[in-house]
Amino acid sequence: MDSVNDKDFRGEATQAFQELEAHDSIDRFEVIAEGMKTFTWWCLRLLVIAATSWVTWYVMSKFWRGLLPIFIALILSSVLWTPTGWMQRRGVPPALSAIITILGTLAFFGGLIGLIAPSIVNQSQTLFFQAFEGVQRLQLWLQGPPLHINGEDLNGWFSDAATWLQQQSGTIAGELFAGLGVASSVLVTIGIVLVLTFFFLKDGPRFMPWLREVTGRRVGWHLTELFTRAWITLAGFIRAQALVSFVDAVFIGLGLALLGVPMALALGTLTFIAGFIPIVGAVVAGALAVMIAFVSHGTTTAFLVLGLVILVQQLEGNILQPMVQSRAMNLHPVVILISVTLGGSLFGIIGAFLAVPTAAMLAVLLRYLSDLIALRSGEKRAADIEFATLVGSLTAQEGEEAGRKMRAARREDTATPSLSRLQDILHVFRS
Repeated sequence: MDSVNDKDFRGEATQAFQELEAHDSIDRFEVIAEGMKTFTWWCLRLLVIAATSWVTWYVMSKFWRGLLPIFIALILSSVLWTPTGWMQRRGVPPALSAIITILGTLAFFGGLIGLIAPSIVNQSQTLFFQAFEGVQRLQLWLQGPPLHINGEDLNGWFSDAATWLQQQSGTIAGELFAGLGVASSVLVTIGIVLVLTFFFLKDGPRFMPWLREVTGRRVGWHLTELFTRAWITLAGFIRAQALVSFVDAVFIGLGLALLGVPMALALGTLTFIAGFIPIVGAVVAGALAVMIAFVSHGTTTAFLVLGLVILVQQLEGNILQPMVQSRAMNLHPVVILISVTLGGSLFGIIGAFLAVPTAAMLAVLLRYLSDLIALRSGEKRAADIEFATLVGSLTAQEGEEAGRKMRAARREDTATPSLSRLQDILHVFRS
C-alpha cells in the first residue's frame, strides 16, 4: 500500500509541476517585445545624454574666452594652496597669505626668465649663422651615400622654399601687427587669472559650506565629496607632473651642457614647461633640442642628444611616472594621448595643456558614480571605499542603507510568485 501511495504521490507531483511549467511559459513575441522596450528606453536615454553633452559643449565654446581664465586660475590655486594653507594655519590672514604666495610665484618665474634671457640673446645670433651651416651640411649629406640625391633637385627645393617665404613675408608681417591685439588680450587674461587666483586662495574654504547651503544637504554632500576628490586629483596631478618635468629638465639640461649645445639652460626650462603637456610636450621639446644640436655641432652631437632624450624619457615613463602619478590620476596612457590630441586639435596649445586635467576630472566623476552604484547593488560596503570627506562617508552609509532596502524589496517581489506557485502545488496535493 505504501509503495502504491508513494507512486500516486509522485505522479500527482509530476503532473502538478508539468502543469505549473505549462502555465508559466510565455510567448516568444512577448520576450522580444520586452527586450525591444528596454532597448528603446536606453536609446532615448543615450540620446538625451548626447543632446545635453552637445548643448554643454556648444555653450562652453561660445563662452570659452570667459571660462579659460577660471580653469587656469583653478589649476594655479590647486598648486598654490599648499603654501597658502600653511601660512593660514599659522595665523597669517587669508588675504595676506594669498598675496605673499602670488608675489613669490611671480618673483620666481621673473627671476628664471631674467636668468635665461641673456643666454638666449647672446647665443641666438651665433645659432642663426650656424643654422645656415647646418643646412649646407644637410645638403651635402643628402647628396652623398646612401641617398645620392641630385644637387640640382636640392637647389630647386631650397629655391622654392625661399620663394615661398618671400611670398609669405607680407602675411607674416600682417599677423605680427595683428598679434599686438592678441598680446593685449593675453595680458588681460593674465590679469584676470591673477585676480581670480587671489580670491580662490583667499575665500576658497568658504565655497563648500555655501554650496551645501544653496543645494541642500543631500545634493550638497555629494557635491562636497565629488569636488574634494577632484581638487585632490588636480593638485596631485600638477605636483606629480611638476616633479617629473623637473627631473627631465635637470637631466636633459645637464646633458646638453656637457655636450656643448647652445642655450642648454633655455632648452632645459622649455623641457620643464613642455612636460606639463604629457607625452606630446616631451617629444616637441626633445625634437627642438636635437635640431639645435644638429645645426650647431653636426650629426654626431645630434644623435647623442637624441639618445639622451630617449634615455631620459624611458626612465621617466617606466620608473618615475608610474611611481609618482599612480595615485594622482590613475589614467591609462592611451586615455592621456587621446585627450591631448583632442584638446590640441580643438583648442590649440591651451587645449593640450588642459586636456589631461579635464580627463582626470571626468575620471573622478565616473569613479564616484561607480562607487555609488556599487553601494546600491551590494558589491561594496561603505567601509570598503576611501572617502575624501566626512560627509562623503555619511552619504555612503545612506546609499548603502538605501541599497539594502532596494534589494529587500526586490527579493519580496521575486519571492511572491514563488510562494503562489508553492500554494498551487499544495492545493493540487490536497485535492
